[in-house]
Amino acid sequence: MIRRLAPILAVLALLAIPAAASAAPKEVASTIPDATVKIKLGKLDKGRAEIFSSVPVFGTIAPFVPGQKVQVDFFLDGKPLVSKKVKVSKGGGNFGKFKSNVVVREDGRYTVSATHEANDEQGGDSTVRKLWKVSYPSLHQGECGKAVVGFKQAMREMGYIANSGKCFGGKTARGVLAYRKVNDMSRSMRAGAALVRSVYAGKGEYHVRYPNAGQHVEAPLSKQVLVFADGDKPAAIYPISSGKSSTPTVTGHFEFIRTEPGYNSHGMYYSFYFYGGYAVHGYESVPDYPASHGCLRTFIADQPEIYNRINFGEDIFIW
Repeated sequence: MIRRLAPILAVLALLAIPAAASAAPKEVASTIPDATVKIKLGKLDKGRAEIFSSVPVFGTIAPFVPGQKVQVDFFLDGKPLVSKKVKVSKGGGNFGKFKSNVVVREDGRYTVSATHEANDEQGGDSTVRKLWKVSYPSLHQGECGKAVVGFKQAMREMGYIANSGKCFGGKTARGVLAYRKVNDMSRSMRAGAALVRSVYAGKGEYHVRYPNAGQHVEAPLSKQVLVFADGDKPAAIYPISSGKSSTPTVTGHFEFIRTEPGYNSHGMYYSFYFYGGYAVHGYESVPDYPASHGCLRTFIADQPEIYNRINFGEDIFIW
């Protein structure tokens, strides 16, 4: 009986072995190609791009697979700035190519990288970040362009005067003079590269001395500027020339009390008086130092605007 059962038990044991153990399946080879992404930067001068210039990024991906896109990420001081999805087009050989760009609008350390996310048609890859920094031009009267426009906008945001339009005009030059005076720089209308960089970075603002006075005017004689302030924010800053040592400007807290439009017999232009014969007025000569008979002289070109800014009874603080 035992001899008859042995063959049967052997057959049952074979039937109990799983099919996977008896024959392992063959692996199917992947048909998705790997990707290799590379980028390079254009329009750089020794690793720097001029402010308000457009920096192009050129990239390749190998192999070329139709219909693919690459994400190009730009960073400013390590923080995400902008991200763009760009199409990959057929390049030479078996390469695909793509292009993107960013406009350099502010100071800082810029980087860029490119990434292809893996999908059903092509593998993934990413680049290391490419770095560049910002360079700043010297600006002068008569110069026009995006760098000038950005510079003037940055000046106005700090309260310094600047003309409208795309060019560097006389009003902007006088705003530069006021900026230099406030920041104890040599007194000129020159906007060198270092000054331009500071302005773009928002450095060199005037600090209002009487922030609780509401809308008012300040004249710090050591700075030789006239400041229109709204609370703690300077709204407009003009260069002036105050009284010379033999005829100094009065100091203290006053109010604007009387006007005299046009020219008078002393050559004073659009005068607004705040104490006796002391006034804010335009004059033909406005040197970079105290030179008046006690009044606050302004440039003829600025005075109509200044005259219209002042209100009767408005406070002016002089020290």
